[in-house]
Amino acid sequence: MSSFDPATPKAKKSLGQNFLQDANIARKIVDALRVGPDDFVVEIGPGPGALTSIIAERAPARLLLVEKDEYWAGERRDTKVPGGTQPEVLCADALAVAWEGFPAPWKCIGNLPYNVASPLMWEIFSRARGLSRAVFMIQKEVGQRLTAEPGTGAYGALSVWVRTFMRPRIEFIVPPQVFIPRPKVDSAVLSFEPLDDVPSLDDCAALAKTLHRCFQQRRKQLGTILKGTGLTEDALPPESGIVFTVRPERLTPGQFLLLARALRENAATA
Repeated sequence: MSSFDPATPKAKKSLGQNFLQDANIARKIVDALRVGPDDFVVEIGPGPGALTSIIAERAPARLLLVEKDEYWAGERRDTKVPGGTQPEVLCADALAVAWEGFPAPWKCIGNLPYNVASPLMWEIFSRARGLSRAVFMIQKEVGQRLTAEPGTGAYGALSVWVRTFMRPRIEFIVPPQVFIPRPKVDSAVLSFEPLDDVPSLDDCAALAKTLHRCFQQRRKQLGTILKGTGLTEDALPPESGIVFTVRPERLTPGQFLLLARALRENAATA
C-alpha cells in the first residue's frame, strides 16, 4: 500500500531525500514511538508526510515538524488532520536546531537522511537531556554500528557516544523498494531510550576528545595512543578494568568515560 503521490516533486539528492511510500511500514515506525495524549513529539524531515499524518492521528499534545526543504515545510503547514493534532512547522536545518531548548519530556522520530544521520544523532543524544524516547530510520550499517559490542569491527566512536546516553535497539529492517528513489542499501528502524545516568557537559567534552584520539588510531594499543598525555595505567582506578595493552575497540562505553575523566583531570594537574 503506497502513501506517496507520484505527482509531488522529486527527492533532492543534495538533502539525502528518500521518500517512504509504504503506509504499513510508516505505521510500524510510529507504533515504535509509543505516542500518548500527553506527548510532545518532534518529527525530523517529514517530507511528503508519510509519518506526519499517522502521528497527528494519534493526537499527541503537541507535534512539531523540523523540515529543511522549504517546499515540504510549506506543504506540511497546510496539513489538516480532523480530530488529530495540527502540526507546527519549523523550516530549519536539523543540524542547527537547539535541541537542548525543548521542554522536557519530549519524543523524537524521523526517517533521517543517510548523509546527516550520524552527526545528527551525535548532537541530539548528547544535548537533549529531556528526550524520553526516539525512533529513527537510518542506514542498516549505521544501526549495526550503534548496537555493536566492544571488540567487533563495527564498534566505534559513534557506538560509544550514543550508548553513553541512550539504549539503542533495532526494531526491524526496511528494504530499499519501499522508497522513492530507491536507495542501494537496506535501512533499519531503531528505538532509543535514555540511560538514567548521563555525563556532565564537561565529561561530554572530554569524552568527545578521547574518542577522537583513540579511534583515529584504533589499530594501536592504548599505551601507544596515550603516550605523551602523562596518564599512566597506575593512575586509573583498579576497578576500571582498563589496561594499556588493549586496543580502543575493546573498551566499553563506561570505560571510555572513566578514561576521559582521568585524561581531563591529569591535564588539569599537569
